[in-house]
Amino acid sequence: MRNDRARGRFPARVYSQGTEPDPRFSLANERTFLAWIRTALALIAAGVALEALGLGLQPGLRLAASVVLIVAGCATPVQGWLGWAATERALRRNEPLPSSLLSLPIGILVVVAGVLVALAVVFR
Repeated sequence: MRNDRARGRFPARVYSQGTEPDPRFSLANERTFLAWIRTALALIAAGVALEALGLGLQPGLRLAASVVLIVAGCATPVQGWLGWAATERALRRNEPLPSSLLSLPIGILVVVAGVLVALAVVFR
C-alpha cells in the first residue's frame, strides 16, 4: 500500500509503507534512535580516553580495549538506524515490532573490552 504523503520524506522506502502511525509511537522510536547515537558517542569517547589517558595499564591490552570500544561505537549508529527503520516500518504496517540486529554483538564487544581492561589492570 503506497502512502502518497511519503513523497519527499527520507527514507522513502520507510515512509511509503502502510499508514501513518500514532505520532507518539514515531516520536518514541526517534528517541530510541537518539539513545543509540548517545551510546555510540560514549563508547567512542571511552575508547579514546582509555588510550589517551594511559592510566598506567598494560599498553597492549589497553590499546586492544580502546580499539574494541571504538569499533563498538562505530557499529552502534548502524544498529540505531536499522532499528529505527525496521520499527517505523512495523508501526506503519501495524505489525509486531522487530528485534535488534546488532545489540548482542555490540554487547559482546563491550564485555570483551571490559575483560581486556581488567586484564590490563592485573598485568600492569
